[in-house]
Amino acid sequence: MAAVLPRTTTSAAPATAPAPKAAAPTTGLALAALATLVWSGSFVTSRGLHDSVPPVQHAFWRWVVALLAVAPFGARQAWRQRASIRRHARYVLLASLLGVATYNTLVNQAGLTTPAATMGMIMAASPVLMAVFERLGGVRLAARRTTGLLVACAGVALLVGGGAHFSPGDLWMIAAACCFAGYSALLRRKPAELHGTGFLFTTFLTGTVLLLPAQAVSVTAQGSFHLAPATVLPLLYVGVASSAVAFFAWNKAVALIGATRAGIVYYLQPVCVAVLSWAVLGETTGLPQLLSMALILGGVLLGAGSRR
Repeated sequence: MAAVLPRTTTSAAPATAPAPKAAAPTTGLALAALATLVWSGSFVTSRGLHDSVPPVQHAFWRWVVALLAVAPFGARQAWRQRASIRRHARYVLLASLLGVATYNTLVNQAGLTTPAATMGMIMAASPVLMAVFERLGGVRLAARRTTGLLVACAGVALLVGGGAHFSPGDLWMIAAACCFAGYSALLRRKPAELHGTGFLFTTFLTGTVLLLPAQAVSVTAQGSFHLAPATVLPLLYVGVASSAVAFFAWNKAVALIGATRAGIVYYLQPVCVAVLSWAVLGETTGLPQLLSMALILGGVLLGAGSRR
């Protein structure tokens, strides 16, 4: 995963090279939007495979595919970083546990009972938690960004109180949101010597290993899923696009603009998920959901324009 440097490192850039600093917010927002769009498809995939691929097996093979996709670019770099990886082993383990092994497994579990559009809406709460974690870490939040967070959070609250029934999958999604927020906030504390595709490969490998016991239990208790285009192609999508590409883009975005500002863009995800779930799965969206989307978009536009 891309290196996440402390804010103070940006001030050390030569005065003769202002262009990269000026472009960083735009690039960071674009990368966060790319990751958000691609991840939206993974919620639809989780829901679409809920009756054909068990949640743990879905997560395990997703990361196996992602590991193979990143290996040609990251394995050698990870080997060169091996001393730093050993030195920061606890950090690597925690990042892999939250961002790889646990988060996606919880999302797949939620997909058993919760519609994809609702999953995306609940997941929109994670940027609020990112802001809380960053604030606890000493990061000050501008009034405009705080207002944007509150407006977008009101959209999530409207969804929860809009009359939809509360299923067990909603609880799994809340847990997933907490994991993802913790992972994103953790990236801001990442040691500078852990960087690029080497770190990405390391966390994918560690997360896959962490999933091995659960994978063995799932195969023993539930049996393996049937190999067919309807199961293999979605797993290739989540392994390559939603894992390798989206995680690299998200980590780079957090490195450039911080977890809180990237989290504001992440509020676009429920809108993307709702559109995709309607187009792919035929799920419908009612008035409370539409009003929620309007508030979420308003919060995105308000908060993303803030400098801090």
